[in-house]
Amino acid sequence: MTIADLCLLGMIALIIASIAPAKIAGRREYDNANPRDPAFYTPGFRARALGAHLNGQEAFPFFAAAVVLAETRGMPQGTVDGLAVAFLLARVAYAGAYLGDRPTLRSVLWFVAFALNVMLFLLPAFAGR
Repeated sequence: MTIADLCLLGMIALIIASIAPAKIAGRREYDNANPRDPAFYTPGFRARALGAHLNGQEAFPFFAAAVVLAETRGMPQGTVDGLAVAFLLARVAYAGAYLGDRPTLRSVLWFVAFALNVMLFLLPAFAGR
């Protein structure tokens, strides 16, 4: 198992972790029988946690495809691992900016993570494979 493979697991953990603070903070109002109740995710912190969670779900398929493509096409593993770690770190910072209500920083971090993912995805094209 490579570091990039572990970053896939890390991304799944981040997706789950980004919604957890909203559920913990609103534990008295959270209804586990109706976990997707839109009324629970009121504007403010809970809505931002939901946004971070959903955006992580949206970003994951592209990241997973990029890692799998780069690894199956025999790209240098150190490069794949480095880009995957950088992507995951950018996404952790993105989630923190989202939860911390820092919209400009959040947007910059989203772009950085997306650019890293594009680089990872295009590695085989630049290597001619």
